[in-house]
This record gives sequence, structure tokens and C-alpha cells, in this order.
Amino acid sequence: MKKKKVGIVGVGNVGSTLAFTLVMKNLCDCILLKDIRDNFTQAMALDISQAASCINSKTIVKAISNDEDFCDCDIIVITAGIPRKPNMSRDDLLFTNAKIMTSIVKNVIKYNENAIIIIVSNPLDAMVYWALKASKWKRNKILGMAGVLDTSRLCHFIKEKVGPKNIKTLVLGGHGDEMIPLINSTTVDDKPLKDFLNDKEISEIVEKTKNGGIEIVKLLQTGSAYYAPANSTALMVEAILKDKKEIFPCAMKLDGEYGHKDVVIGVPVVLGKNGAETIIEKELNDIEKSEFSKSVSSVKTLIEKLEESSK
Repeated sequence: MKKKKVGIVGVGNVGSTLAFTLVMKNLCDCILLKDIRDNFTQAMALDISQAASCINSKTIVKAISNDEDFCDCDIIVITAGIPRKPNMSRDDLLFTNAKIMTSIVKNVIKYNENAIIIIVSNPLDAMVYWALKASKWKRNKILGMAGVLDTSRLCHFIKEKVGPKNIKTLVLGGHGDEMIPLINSTTVDDKPLKDFLNDKEISEIVEKTKNGGIEIVKLLQTGSAYYAPANSTALMVEAILKDKKEIFPCAMKLDGEYGHKDVVIGVPVVLGKNGAETIIEKELNDIEKSEFSKSVSSVKTLIEKLEESSK
């Protein structure tokens, strides 16, 4: 049986926490870590490997410096890029992280032609689009982690109001201010959310969800969230490695779905061994359709900026 291998490019807080999470879950045989900081990457590989030994995890963690040794991965997660700082929007990261993304993608696809790539770098939707352009790969092979994280934040803020109940919800759209929490289809113990909360409380939850990341950035001052993003990514990695055919909201390039084309946006996706295997088209009401179109326009503006800068 072929050994399962995951590569992580960018071993900052998210990348290292993801590697640790995958080791603790014993999901793969090997994890390759790559970062411009060689000594730091070696330190992370050693530290995580020693943690793995405590639970007899089968996973081997390696620090890689040469591009040709970062090879034959089933999944590659890219978290690299400049971090978000206080008073900095995800859009402020656009041009610098696009250059970083192009360089990374062109390097990794040489030695990982069968990999599925998951993008975590911000601004996420635009980075997925740019990675697809740099690689010229099919859209099912490159997707972004955002909707899983945004949905988990929405669940958290609902639980703050209603307590530890069974919450089912979904966040679509771009990973930013234009995200779309699907409140009308959100349930708590299989009952509509509106049976538990009034309109004002729901509006507060929606705003908290949209600002969930920047709130952490402001509190930390020197970084951004990493436990929730890393765990959200681990869920996607697990679904692909185990061919689980589970549905997750992911940043995907649309080709007519939801009435839009040539844009990357968060939509429900069936994840399996082939990456994004099917896009699920949920029925949206008129308000949600309008919000979805606004979110698409917001992402397209970023894409147009990148296209213009590359001429």
C-alpha cells in the first residue's frame, strides 16, 4: 500500500499546529515541512516528532530544504505568506502574498504532480485563483480552507448564546467581510435558530463571525489565529486522505455553479481522494443570492487587481 504523505509549506503558527494535529490524529505516514527558516523548520520537526513518540504515532516528520526532496505528496498545504497585523485587512496582503504564492506553486508542482493543494494563505479566495493560474491545474486539485473556519466561528458564537447544543450551519462566500452565514437554514437541536434567538441577537452573531479573525489579531497584536485554522485544515486533509466524501465549505473556482464563472468563492464541496469532487448547489433565497453576488464581486475586484499588476 502506498504510504500517505502530506507536505506543509510555511511552518509558522498555522503550519506547525497543523503538523502537530495530523501527527496526533495519526492520519498519514509522513509529513514534510518546508519554510525559508531552515533551523526553525528543523526545530519544529524535532519537537513534533518527539510529541509523536509519546503516543506511538506512525507519522514521521521531516524538515526539507531542497525543492526536489519535497516530493510525491498526496496533499500539500500552503500557509506561507506575510501575516496579518492589526489595522490590516486581508486585502492588504494581496500583492506580496500573490508573489509568494506563485513562487511556491511553481516549485512544488514540479515534484508533486498528483497532489491536492489546500491554500490557507490570505487573502484566501484570490490566492486560490492565483495558485490555479500559476499551476494551470484542474480546479478540483487546488482549493482553499476558509468556509470550515468561518462556519466553526459561527457555531462558537451561537453556542455562546444557546449553550452546548447540536448546531448545524454553513458559511458561504468569500473569506472576509462579504462572507454569508446561512442563518435561515441554521438549526439548533434540529429546530430553526430563530426559535432560540431574536433578530438583534442573530445580527450580533453574524457580525462577530465576520470579525472573528481580526478580533484575535487585535488581541494578539503580533499574529493571528492558528488553532482553529489548523484544525479546520486538518478536517479537510482527513476527508481527502480517507476518501470520506464529506461535505465542507471550501474556496473553489466556479464554472457556472451558482450563476458565476471564473471566480473563486466559498461553496459546499464533496471532499474525497480526488480533492474537490463535487460542488453542491444549495438553494438560496433572494437575499442570500444578492449577498453571494456581492461576495463574488468583492473577490473579482481582487483578482482584477492582480491581473492588472501582472501585465
